[in-house]
Amino acid sequence: MECIAYCTASAYDISSLMNLLRGEYSATLHRDVIHVSVSNDTQIANVFFFPFGTAVFWGLNEADLKKFLELTKKIQDGPLERVEKDHFVVSVGNKAQIIKDEIVLPDTETLSLLAISHGIAQSVKLEAFETAVQTTYNLSKPLPEALARHGKISLSRREIRRKMGQLFMERSSINLQWDVLDTPEFFWENLDLEPLYTMVSHYLDIENRVKVLNHRLSIVHELFEMLGNELNHQHSSRLEWTIIWLIIIEVVLTLLKDVFHIL
Repeated sequence: MECIAYCTASAYDISSLMNLLRGEYSATLHRDVIHVSVSNDTQIANVFFFPFGTAVFWGLNEADLKKFLELTKKIQDGPLERVEKDHFVVSVGNKAQIIKDEIVLPDTETLSLLAISHGIAQSVKLEAFETAVQTTYNLSKPLPEALARHGKISLSRREIRRKMGQLFMERSSINLQWDVLDTPEFFWENLDLEPLYTMVSHYLDIENRVKVLNHRLSIVHELFEMLGNELNHQHSSRLEWTIIWLIIIEVVLTLLKDVFHIL
């Protein structure tokens, strides 16, 4: 069996998705996560839809998987330009463990799969965050280099404002969804299943990746402040030159009037 996770959007409209699924599938809501059971050849496949734009598929054939991904396009908010994906091989053994991207399950109970899916969903969502921040950083990288080389940023005030807007939108998008990386509330009522989530979280190194992402966001924030300072500097410089030219004009007019008696 395979486990495949996708992050396709910023968010899913869970209520609308539930309405779409009820007519054709056996769909159950676990807090804000939808579980769908699918008869797949000789076994039951499982699908979990998370509100933060992620779906985790267990044992689903390719045709059904594509069908569900097409379905999510109808209820997704903020589709991603680049879809993130994780893939695992799954087997059943004596105890739960993950070895070289193979998930060994003690059982295939729905709640056990959901507990593991929470960690996998967070990881693939984190990949989307990482891609977004890296893209923003790459686009903005020339700015500090130009400042170091020339002592100023060779952009107009309008272009600087546009850069600031792009950075602000990216940072806000991530900050608004940051809570998806916390321990899910699902485990408040299912403490016995939290070790499965912890195992996945540890294997996928979520904690350290969150720290790195935080650091990159801090760099973006510093870049944001630098652009703001440059914008203020350009504004101040413009005011200074305006005042200088006004003084020059006043001096010229005074000379023409009082010295040369032209005016």
